[in-house]
Amino acid sequence: MLNLSILVVAFLVCVALILNVWRLIKGPSLPDRTLALDTMFINSIALILLLGLYNGTPLYFEGALLIAMLGFVSTAAVCKYLLRGDIIE
Repeated sequence: MLNLSILVVAFLVCVALILNVWRLIKGPSLPDRTLALDTMFINSIALILLLGLYNGTPLYFEGALLIAMLGFVSTAAVCKYLLRGDIIE
């Protein structure tokens, strides 16, 4: 039963990723695209965690942590670039 619910949730997260790609391509402004990219990071973390739960191995959790750190730093850098025009002052 747990495996079935993990597969259903993984399918729904994949649908959310597809909708995020649509917003990334169609987004009317650059902040909308940045938000879509940040949400894609969160959804990919959820998908990796679900894969780790499905396979029963803790290796995927470290990968999800690395993607979370990369997503935070890249989102902060893009937001600073959008606000000021440069990343390093």
